[in-house]
Amino acid sequence: MNLFDRDLYTGHQLSGPEGDPAGDAGHPDPPPRTGFFTDTSVCIGCKACEVACKEWNAVPDDGMTLTGMSYDNTQALGASTWRHVAFIEERVAERPAEPSPPAPDGRTELPLADASGAAPSGSDSGELRWLMSSDVCKHCTHAACLDVCPTGSLFRTEFGTVVVQEDICNGCGYCVPACPYGVIEQRPGDGRAFKCTMCYDRLGAGQEPACAKACPTESIQYGPLDELRERAAARVEQLKDDGVPGARLYGADPDDGVGGDGAFFLLLAEPEVYGLPPDPQVTTRDLPAMWKHAALAALSLTAGCAASFALPALFRKGSGR
Repeated sequence: MNLFDRDLYTGHQLSGPEGDPAGDAGHPDPPPRTGFFTDTSVCIGCKACEVACKEWNAVPDDGMTLTGMSYDNTQALGASTWRHVAFIEERVAERPAEPSPPAPDGRTELPLADASGAAPSGSDSGELRWLMSSDVCKHCTHAACLDVCPTGSLFRTEFGTVVVQEDICNGCGYCVPACPYGVIEQRPGDGRAFKCTMCYDRLGAGQEPACAKACPTESIQYGPLDELRERAAARVEQLKDDGVPGARLYGADPDDGVGGDGAFFLLLAEPEVYGLPPDPQVTTRDLPAMWKHAALAALSLTAGCAASFALPALFRKGSGR
């Protein structure tokens, strides 16, 4: 790891595999990294997580008007929506006339796609299924919002999560375009940025986040990230064995463009169906190359200036003047 692979301001790693983001941020002997695993296959769209989040964190209301497109009244994550339950209608191919496989014990029976797991686009044939998912800040391993914050308002906690300090935020808005997921947002009329804190105050007291505590189906699970990833991988295999070939994990790969997410998901369709980017990249990953090019340009300019003074002097000396 050389100097250009790190942020010159904060000193932490900007991209690539990172096994200990809390330690990289300067926390001595941090506890195991914790996070969220959201299993969308058992989400019932009750929005208990949204309510619990708002109540515990005193998040103001974000409008109680239905979008007209679904049963969703919050539409997307934002400064006043730290948890967002999406209601997605997807038309899938008609199933062959054969008995459906039994649902896993204690789980909601899922409408199944065709053998390939793909849905015919733009087709009115087939059956309609609901895809429900509780979205949240991903608490990226390499958080671009944190990298670009000029005041230190955004910081990495000892649990590996990313938190905004409201009293330090100056409302510059640099973090908003830096987020590859479009999560963080400035609150209208306030100007400061807000997002999920993973209930940092509760974690410090040994409690789980309010949303995970309130979830009636355990769609939202909180715990050590390594354990959650193992549990999620086993759940994907279980779903595939039970006839859901489209089941996949999103954000669980430590080698992806953001170094893996601290909040990852089990999806039943392509990420784009849920409004998620298929291949998110930390937006500050090119900073090292930019610094190298800037240094090279500065050296070239310095050398050019020096040559512009030295060459005429040498020419005059050589001509005997």
